[in-house]
Amino acid sequence: MTKKIISVCLLFAIAHLTKSQTYTIQSPNSIVKAEFLVNKKGQPEYRVYFKNKAVIESSSMGFELKENPSLKDMPPMKDNFLVSRVDSSLANDTWQPVWGEVKTIRNNFRQYIFHLIEKDNLQRRLNIIFRVFDDGVGFRYEFPSQKNLNVFAVADETTQFHLTGNHKTFWIPGDFDSNEFQPSVTNLSDVNASDGKEVNEIAFKTSIDNKTVQTPLMMKTNNALYINIHEAALVDYPAMNLSLNKNNYVLSSTLVPDAYGIKAYLIAPAKTPWRTIIVSDKATDILASKTILNLNEPSKIKNTTWIKPMKFVGVWWEMHVGKSTWDYAGTQDASNAQDLQPSGRHGATTANVKRYIDFAAKNKIDGVLVEGWNTGWEDWFGKWKENVFDFITPYPDFDVKELSRYARLKNVKLIMHHETSGAVSSYERQMDTAYRFMKKFGYDAVKTGYVGRIIPRGEHHDGQWMINHYLRVAEKTASYNIMVDMHEPVRSTGLHRTYPNWLASEAARGNEFNAWSKGNNPDHETILPFTRLMGGPMDYTPGIFQIKMDKYDPKKTEQVHTTLAKQLALYITMYSPLQMAADLPENYEKHMDAFQFIKDVAVDWDDTRIIEAEPGDYITIARKAKGKQDWFIGSITDENARDININLDFLDKGKKYMAIIYADGKDADWKNNPMSYIISKQTVDNTSRLSVKLAPGGGCAVSLKQVK
Repeated sequence: MTKKIISVCLLFAIAHLTKSQTYTIQSPNSIVKAEFLVNKKGQPEYRVYFKNKAVIESSSMGFELKENPSLKDMPPMKDNFLVSRVDSSLANDTWQPVWGEVKTIRNNFRQYIFHLIEKDNLQRRLNIIFRVFDDGVGFRYEFPSQKNLNVFAVADETTQFHLTGNHKTFWIPGDFDSNEFQPSVTNLSDVNASDGKEVNEIAFKTSIDNKTVQTPLMMKTNNALYINIHEAALVDYPAMNLSLNKNNYVLSSTLVPDAYGIKAYLIAPAKTPWRTIIVSDKATDILASKTILNLNEPSKIKNTTWIKPMKFVGVWWEMHVGKSTWDYAGTQDASNAQDLQPSGRHGATTANVKRYIDFAAKNKIDGVLVEGWNTGWEDWFGKWKENVFDFITPYPDFDVKELSRYARLKNVKLIMHHETSGAVSSYERQMDTAYRFMKKFGYDAVKTGYVGRIIPRGEHHDGQWMINHYLRVAEKTASYNIMVDMHEPVRSTGLHRTYPNWLASEAARGNEFNAWSKGNNPDHETILPFTRLMGGPMDYTPGIFQIKMDKYDPKKTEQVHTTLAKQLALYITMYSPLQMAADLPENYEKHMDAFQFIKDVAVDWDDTRIIEAEPGDYITIARKAKGKQDWFIGSITDENARDININLDFLDKGKKYMAIIYADGKDADWKNNPMSYIISKQTVDNTSRLSVKLAPGGGCAVSLKQVK
């Protein structure tokens, strides 16, 4: 590790600090540049450049504050500042993630810490920290310990991102409780968040103005720069949305409030998340960036040997397609659980779960997720009440002890499901009991859910209280050696580096929407890696082989808006160390030749190559399996057919590989003929190129095994 620290220590007399001074921070290879200054009014401002092209023009920084607990206004902290000291350092080191897309990550940046002090009698202090990488910038605020600012509340953060023009933008509405929206693609001037609102899994939407969008926000400029704005290390602070001023293309931070309209309650010393700006003239560099991960702290878990990336199947999709139900007794009152009478359609029965365990064992799938196993599902949705679920009481037809024995016999791990129905305070009271129950019966992973309005009432999914709850879950599960997959949480901000047992989250519009709504547009999966996945892995639940839902009900018109081959490709392009083979066993058994790719594909990687990408159009990615010589490729397209030509120069020189290509059939089409596919083989080496035709809404998957 190489680290160079330079203390500039500009301890000037305050009287000499009335003139503005601009500080320039160059990235290690001078590709990205940030400028910081305190203007004549004492306002902090910054600018960002990529290869001397303006990315962010002069943008202000600061806070509106209130006293805590009185919530009376305090003087804002956004002007009247002086720079009292500047510390700079240069870091260049590498680290190895517990799991991930690459074996080793380089962390190379130049850092400046600007120590600010107010000129008035309060003399409150604020530090602003910049880290400049060759692919972007991260900055955060820090409130040092001080007499005149101790316990306080953030009414607003006034950070701005002043863009240079009317960029092409990939956005979803700024909602405090849901991320489950279809992305819109417009120019900045055409953003209208109310157009993006629709019924989603949360079943309610926060009412905010129609110019507010969520992060990660992806944009492309007229001069072919790609810009992504997000945040890293979201801890003890609300999530940031962005409100657009269409007159000057200024994005302003909009933090998620609590019931009193307060954004955050802080005690100095305190710090905010990093605000991140990833930029390049190549779309592939955006997907390859590790800046958000590098801005997070190293793992807090010392012994990580129990954390295992995995593939799984589950009693889940059959409920979405209407074959079975989560609940045991239909609409009967769940308050008398022992008196419930079975409806005959319950999915999480002992016999049905054994069927999934058998399928997993036969096909060397690591785990089985079971939803709908515990009492409460008859009376949970939209009720906004506590104590709907407990997490140790199974339905009468779910034999926990027997299934634990059977899964061990078959060498398959069961995955627990904890739906909170938004009653988070109730869940927190039960977490220790629930996790002890899991360990007693051999469960090493849990999928949590937060469908519904949050209790405590007035809190939001993306507010400070819930942000702290997600971290409490990550920490508590880690103390029990349990891995966690969170659904309906805040979008990811790289915290899986700090808590590597937090394997994945949903936090976006997943594959499930294709079963019971108008579905996800064919370009959906070509956008998500540039937006939602910038902060971390997504449990997207790929692998649907029965594309059209009329198989389950002739009246159904819904379908998955991809081809079958594209569903295979998603195991590569939609990164997650926790990958579900989401369809029903009987649907896979009809296409075992295609299912072979799901059996073979890895979930943990030594290397990743972003071969080609354009947000909203196409993505091609190659990955090398952890500790093996095998490579896997996934390529997807939007609604347009596309010819791809993949250069295999990443393969080991002088080695031969058997390429198994799972491609769209000649007549394949996402809408009219989505299940047409062809499988072919050919011997290749690092001088070879693969030419494949992608159908409209299609894709291809390739496994490359070294020939011995």
